[in-house]
Amino acid sequence: MSTSAASDLSAFSTCEISDALITLGSPHGGHIPDIHMLSPASEPSETRLCGPAYTVQMVLGTQKDAPKLSEHFVDTAPRGSVVVINAPPQAKNAVWGGLMTAGAQARGALGVIISGRCRDLAEHRSANFPVFARGHSTLGQSPFTRPSSINVPLAIEPVDASHFPALTVHPGDIMVADEDGVVCVPKDDVQNVLELATKGREVDAKCLADIRAGAGVQASFKMHRGK
Repeated sequence: MSTSAASDLSAFSTCEISDALITLGSPHGGHIPDIHMLSPASEPSETRLCGPAYTVQMVLGTQKDAPKLSEHFVDTAPRGSVVVINAPPQAKNAVWGGLMTAGAQARGALGVIISGRCRDLAEHRSANFPVFARGHSTLGQSPFTRPSSINVPLAIEPVDASHFPALTVHPGDIMVADEDGVVCVPKDDVQNVLELATKGREVDAKCLADIRAGAGVQASFKMHRGK
């Protein structure tokens, strides 16, 4: 995967990318459900976060036997990366706050995606720093959770334990997030996703033109999508 190919994904919406991944046989289309854009706050938003995943696994504070980090994970975030945090699903506290946004920005990180909660919304929004999370909280990290490992695969489960499949984010996978949601593109699939997303956009443009000209949705889909 080339750096330019990864950056080219930023031209496509998360919806277009999910469609491409479904075509490639992904059971979840790369989608991580129930994570929403909390910063910036403008609606509609043109914010689109796109970059390689720098992964962080959180554990409960009571889990004393889990590994501990020697440095703060924000201090080791690579320039141009997207911080991806997986918090224990039962945790009600935030695992990201305003000082972390300041540190991440200073190091050139592009944004953060949290399977969990953040806090200090006003600070993230004032900094215009992209924050995607399941929700927010008044509670800080300690004593509820702590970071345990970085640059490891993250197995992210749906919140409601539904039939929707879990998704694993590997370090270096390309994360794309916008107002529609969050998707993860495996490193090895980037080029194929680019090709399929380009074709999908062309097909949708033809459907849109026909529908605006008075054609039925079903007829235009059959003509251009083959279904």
